[in-house]
Amino acid sequence: MTFGETNRWWMQRVLFALLTFHLSLFTSSAQDRAQVLLETTAGNIRIELYNETPLHRDNFLKLTKMGVYDSLLFHRVIKDFMIQSGDTNSKHAKPGERLGTGDFDYTIEPEFRLPQIFHRRGTVAMAREGDDVNPEMRSSACQFYIVWGHIHNSTSLAKAEERLDKATNGNVELTKEMKEVYKTQGGTPHLDGQYTVFGEVVEGLEIVDSIQQSKTDKYNRPLEDIRILKATVIKDIQKEEPNDKAREIPTARRAGQKPRRR
Repeated sequence: MTFGETNRWWMQRVLFALLTFHLSLFTSSAQDRAQVLLETTAGNIRIELYNETPLHRDNFLKLTKMGVYDSLLFHRVIKDFMIQSGDTNSKHAKPGERLGTGDFDYTIEPEFRLPQIFHRRGTVAMAREGDDVNPEMRSSACQFYIVWGHIHNSTSLAKAEERLDKATNGNVELTKEMKEVYKTQGGTPHLDGQYTVFGEVVEGLEIVDSIQQSKTDKYNRPLEDIRILKATVIKDIQKEEPNDKAREIPTARRAGQKPRRR
C-alpha cells in the first residue's frame, strides 16, 4: 500500500468513525426517551416524551405515576385539529356536562424548541390559558392535546403563516423543512411558538384519527365518552427518586385551557 493509499484509508476510517459516533448519539437520544401508554376505550396510544422539554416531560411522568390521567375523558375533540384530555373534572362528568376547566394550582414555564420540535401531526402538547390572562404562555399543569391538523398545500400553508405572523407579531417563522413536513405529514402550524410540544405518538396514530372523527356536541365534547382507562409509564428516565411531597397530587382549580382553533 502506497503512502497516498494509506492516507486515504485512514481518512475513510476516521470519517466512518465520526459518522458512526454521530448516528449513535442520535439513536441513543431516541432510545433514552421516556414513554407513556394511554389505554383508552378507543384503543392504545403510546407516547414518547422529548428530553429537550424536561419540565413538561417530568411533569407528565409525575402525574401519570400518580394516576391523575386514569379514567379521564377526551373532553374536547375537533376534527382536523386535535384531541384534548387532562381535565380533572372529567372523571365523573355527567353526560352532556360542559368540560374544560379542571386543572391544578400551578403552571409550567414554556419550552419552545423551534424549529426542531413543532406541531406536526401526532405530536403532544400542553394546553394553556389565553394570552390575555397568560402573556408568558405558561402551560396547563395537566391538560394536554394530541395534534391532528391538515395536510397542507401551498395555499392553506400560506394562510396558516398569516395567522402565525399575526399571533406572534412575526416572531415565529416556518423553515423550509417545517413547511415540507406540514405538506407531507400534516399538523397545525398556526400554533407554533405559542404552545409547548413535549412528545409524540409512536404507536396508535390510527386511534388518534378515529377519536378526532368523533361526533361532538356544541362544546366539542364527544357524544359518546372516550376515556383514558389507564395511563402507565412503560419506560422511565434515570432520575433520583422524588421526595414524598413530590408524590402528592396537587390542588385542583378551575381554569380554561384551550389551544386556538383554526
